[in-house]
Amino acid sequence: MDGDFRTAFVREPTNLKHHPALVLNADYRPLSYYPLSLWPWQEAIKAAWLDRVTIIAEYDEVVRSPSTEIRIPSVVVLKDYVKPQKRVAFTRFNLFLRDEFQCQYCGARGDLTFDHVVPRARGGRTSWENVVAACAPCNLRKGSRQLAQTGMHLRKPPRAPGAGELMNMGRRFPPNYLHESWMDYLYWDAELEA
Repeated sequence: MDGDFRTAFVREPTNLKHHPALVLNADYRPLSYYPLSLWPWQEAIKAAWLDRVTIIAEYDEVVRSPSTEIRIPSVVVLKDYVKPQKRVAFTRFNLFLRDEFQCQYCGARGDLTFDHVVPRARGGRTSWENVVAACAPCNLRKGSRQLAQTGMHLRKPPRAPGAGELMNMGRRFPPNYLHESWMDYLYWDAELEA
């Protein structure tokens, strides 16, 4: 019985695997908002031990080694500034984020795919300016026809988003879990309304 308890504890240390650390750049802004820049607690402790980050907030829980006891970091700041990327990668995720996780024909949310506005069969390219998020029914309805042939309309014209635009868009879709110690660092650089 005692061996079973010890094995279970080693395999799943209670509560410790659910303590991510919010990672901030040296300017105290998150590296990214969507997905939110998070590290597992082990990576945060390792980075602190290697003097790559400063811990600015901690959980109440601790981890222990034979000689040390460390509170688990909840917010860390990089000591060296990481220059944000200017170019936005053309990925399915970024496309859905640009289109606010909505079908660009009917506005439906949920099970999305993507659609070429000018179909590939008619010379359309796979690019920011020609691909939109679409639900399966709209994608099937449009098929390989031009928009004018279907009577369908786009909610907004597709275009390449800027890095700042996608970051701002990501703020609208917070993850399911936000620790209270993160709140002061997530939205402080957002423009205030008059």
